[in-house]
Amino acid sequence: MFGKKYFIAAIGFILIALTVAHVLIFQNLSPLVVLEELYYIPIFLAALRFGLQGALLTYLLATLLYLPFFFGEWSLTYLDVVDRTLHLLSSGLFAFIAGFLIDRERRREKQAQQDRSLKGIGQAATAIVHDLKNPLITILGYAGRIREKKGDPVQAAQVIFEAAENMQRIVHDVLDFAKPMQLSCNTEEVNSIVGKAVDSCRARAEDAGVTLTAELPEQSPCIDVDRVQVQRALVNLINNAVEASNSGQRVEVAVVPETDSLRIVIRDQGAGMDRETVGAAFKPFFTRKSGGTGLGMSIARKIIESHDGRITIDSRPGRGTTITVKLPIETDREDEREM
Repeated sequence: MFGKKYFIAAIGFILIALTVAHVLIFQNLSPLVVLEELYYIPIFLAALRFGLQGALLTYLLATLLYLPFFFGEWSLTYLDVVDRTLHLLSSGLFAFIAGFLIDRERRREKQAQQDRSLKGIGQAATAIVHDLKNPLITILGYAGRIREKKGDPVQAAQVIFEAAENMQRIVHDVLDFAKPMQLSCNTEEVNSIVGKAVDSCRARAEDAGVTLTAELPEQSPCIDVDRVQVQRALVNLINNAVEASNSGQRVEVAVVPETDSLRIVIRDQGAGMDRETVGAAFKPFFTRKSGGTGLGMSIARKIIESHDGRITIDSRPGRGTTITVKLPIETDREDEREM
């Protein structure tokens, strides 16, 4: 899109070119006066770019350039003067209406954006409060039991500690989602990153009775990434696959090198998702689980896209889910990059 200065220069050039062409036509005694109608073009362009103020200023400039045609040899008859006067009046009315309508539409769009933003903030606040409410109730309940000397204080302290950890995780997720992504990239072996991510999820898989496997190439490809962030994204995705699986099912993680990129595929045998759920999976605070903030998938996509990568979901009800992470093998990137 042209910058403001270039746009103004283009409008000025069109006005001057039309006026010069008009003069040349009259000097050649041509009866054609269709160029008068072309003055609507720069007025409309100015309205689109600058609104009512730009349209009126362009109209004034066009009027100044057009005024000489009212005098001397340019206006031979009374009808010529009337025609040109009507042209100025109609173009002025056009400038006002076009600029007014465009300004009104922009105000409506701005208000709609503010409404959507406020609605999003409200939904986010509701989700955060809801997620913090449950562990807070647990903490208050068990703290009251300790104060009243009921039950096992050690067990109560452990429950309070776990609830506080849950609250801390929620707060960290919200902060990580809100703040810019800071990357510290180095050349890393993909097998090592994926292997450690799988190991981090293995205990949860065993508790759920889910078999978790990793298929890694014999020769590990290297990639320029922030190891901690990418591993964190993979842990989120693998844990989601484990949680979507039933006891006795498998979750498979595979690394597939390609010419200029690599794919990390996470496949589960769970219930799968319908089209609506797939479309909303990356939306902040969207979750079908009883616990969690609904930010895990959003944070994972933010991390992958900050590495110039892409993450996709292929899922159907009853057929499980396949998540594919695609990352470029060679990238030109500063050691630290801020999204």
